[in-house]
Amino acid sequence: MLRVGIAASGGGHTGYAVSLAQRLAGKAELVFFIPKGDRWTASKVGKYGETIEIIKPRGPNEGLSKLVTGLPKAMLESLKKVRDLDVFVSTGSNHSVAPALIAWIRGIPVINIESSVRFTRPSSSAKHLARIADLTVLQWEEQRKILPSGRVFGPLYELPEYSVDDKGYILITAGTYGYKRLFDAILDLDLDNVVLQTGRVDPNIYRKARPSWVVFDYDPDFSKWIAGASLVITHLGKTVIDSALTYGKPTIIIPNPEWRLTAGAEDAKILAEKLGICYQEDLSSHAIRNAIDECRRKVPKKYKDGSQELAEYILSNYGKR
Repeated sequence: MLRVGIAASGGGHTGYAVSLAQRLAGKAELVFFIPKGDRWTASKVGKYGETIEIIKPRGPNEGLSKLVTGLPKAMLESLKKVRDLDVFVSTGSNHSVAPALIAWIRGIPVINIESSVRFTRPSSSAKHLARIADLTVLQWEEQRKILPSGRVFGPLYELPEYSVDDKGYILITAGTYGYKRLFDAILDLDLDNVVLQTGRVDPNIYRKARPSWVVFDYDPDFSKWIAGASLVITHLGKTVIDSALTYGKPTIIIPNPEWRLTAGAEDAKILAEKLGICYQEDLSSHAIRNAIDECRRKVPKKYKDGSQELAEYILSNYGKR
């Protein structure tokens, strides 16, 4: 059976890995390379295949020195662990770079996926890996401008794990690292029916202030909260795609200005327009209240299944090697 290595590098990158795994399950043997200690990613991809841990050189808000020291360690670990594959898929982030390079050195074809949130400039990993990749996967036609050698497949999104429902609550999340400024602004609003996922921000602050809210730092079964939400408020990350494309939920993107290494406000505006959802950058409580009122009934657009097209491409081009 075709043996496919996939970097599931956390956050939205893990989302791409899962979306591809769902379409390849039972048709290929899957091996996932995940960041050390990333329990959420392990829980997401472990059901589809083997997981192998490799150090992630740098987090989204860490300095260049962290990358300089971490990348050689990741290369050494990848040298030991990346082998016996028919094809390797990079889902982005600096975590994907080392195993992709080792795969290329070993003569393993590399597929390089650009993020769904990149429009104004390419991500560093996709830009550099495009030089060695057999294929660079684009998710939007607009991305041809930033990676001309790429091929458009359409957006990669996960299949739903739960039935879509409207249980009346507003879901607020900002991924693993959290977004305290956003959470504090929401706290100032008179909202009772809220589910808040805080990530690395202390959840006890909000539990004490709003006893009626459901507040937690982490839930490996997070999709159930998206499936039941009336409205989703999130930063520019994986949840935007899950909310809009997987579950068809009204969604507000509020980018985190502290994430300097990721896609920015202009990318968020373009993505919101592409998906038919709302964009908001003013963190005042008044502005967020207006955005909530405006977006509650906005239905996201639908797109072709880019994950299925990519899975079919992999099976047809690498399955007989």
